[in-house]
Amino acid sequence: MCIDTHAHLDDSRFDDDVADVIGRAVEAGVSLIINPGSGLQASRRAVELGERFECVRAAAGISPHDIDDHSPDDWRQLDELARTAPIVAIGEIGLEYHYYKDAEHRKRQQEAFRRQLDLADELDLPVIIHCREAHADLRCILSERAAGRKLSGVVHCFSGTVADAAAYIHLGLLVSFTGIITFKKAEGVRKIASAIASDNLMLETDSPYMAPEGYRGRRCEPAHVIEVAGKLAEIHGLALADIGRITSGNARRLFRLEGSDEKPAVVYPIRDSLYVNLTNRCTNCCVFCPRETEPRVKGHWLGLEHEPTSDEVIDAIGDASSYNEVVFCGFGEPTLRLETLKQVARAVKQQGGRVRVNTNGHGSMIESYDIVPELAGLVDTVSVSLNTADEQQYVELCRPQRGVEAYRAMLDFIGRAVELLPGVYVTALDYPGVDVEACKSLAAELGAQFRCRKYRHLG
Repeated sequence: MCIDTHAHLDDSRFDDDVADVIGRAVEAGVSLIINPGSGLQASRRAVELGERFECVRAAAGISPHDIDDHSPDDWRQLDELARTAPIVAIGEIGLEYHYYKDAEHRKRQQEAFRRQLDLADELDLPVIIHCREAHADLRCILSERAAGRKLSGVVHCFSGTVADAAAYIHLGLLVSFTGIITFKKAEGVRKIASAIASDNLMLETDSPYMAPEGYRGRRCEPAHVIEVAGKLAEIHGLALADIGRITSGNARRLFRLEGSDEKPAVVYPIRDSLYVNLTNRCTNCCVFCPRETEPRVKGHWLGLEHEPTSDEVIDAIGDASSYNEVVFCGFGEPTLRLETLKQVARAVKQQGGRVRVNTNGHGSMIESYDIVPELAGLVDTVSVSLNTADEQQYVELCRPQRGVEAYRAMLDFIGRAVELLPGVYVTALDYPGVDVEACKSLAAELGAQFRCRKYRHLG
């Protein structure tokens, strides 16, 4: 199921068949539609639609296109509407410089934008931001507003650069893409989308505008958000279900929608694999790991309330042969629960499944004996997080409980795994300051395959 986070169902082009449009969206797999207002009357209409249709949620705001069409009393009425109506955000608001070159008009846009940011702050609501050819000024205004705190909102129909996106995300905002991402000549947009971690993305149609490829020249509808989801899934190498789950979770948390409560996952699917979350304990405390603050991967919450038993995990897995592989991963070191790992792996193998273990390579050090022979026959592939080819940098970045000893134990583990297991991978993040080529060379020396992971792209 997907959420269309930006659709103007209040537009006159939907007057005759809005119920049918919403019905087609639900049938296509759209669970919720956010309808932002672009002015006072549009905001009132959005609220009416939200009260009429169970799957529609309203936002209220005055867009930069419409600021000159509103009197002081209109602004007062918008303020009253925002305080009394069931809305989930202030928006759409923002800056539009493509159509407005006059410096005075741009100044009025900025004033209106700041005014509505104040309203959002006062009501503790997120904002839905429009920005076209104004990213420098938008970043400046938002940075001033942030003042060391995280903002809450989305830059919709994103048209900026990777650097712009990074700046907004750093401030606490999300970005969303429309059907433009599907256009044949939109390779530049797709390249930008690929550089943004899916945990920072949402889906939208901006209906009735921006119809995706295959529907161009026709009225865009919320049902078309599935086309946007499919293209984002392709760009990020994920399944459609993954993108739906991830972006819907992002939207539910941002707009505080029902279903936003986090439920710990014992097992969790990504692409065609199933991951096993045995523990949140780890012998490393890596500077780049969000385990302590935000233990979420591809829309799954991994903050365990208790460590599952082998029977609980086996029951949760179900038919292991239906997955490409079963992966022991999560936000913890699975070999800390070696016996449970072996019991579950044995059950998976008995069903004809494949097993991968993602590990920091400390298992033999943890148990004080060579555990690799016990994994032989149970584990098809092991993936070891090397992270750096320099032992001192490893201590600084991974902060292992046993210092340099842990790094050396990891190298020994890799060597033994190469001797006894069918597939051995060594991985490293392209984290600032890490010599990825040196990691690749070390992996080759150890006889393992190498894979570089993208920093801040989990899962």
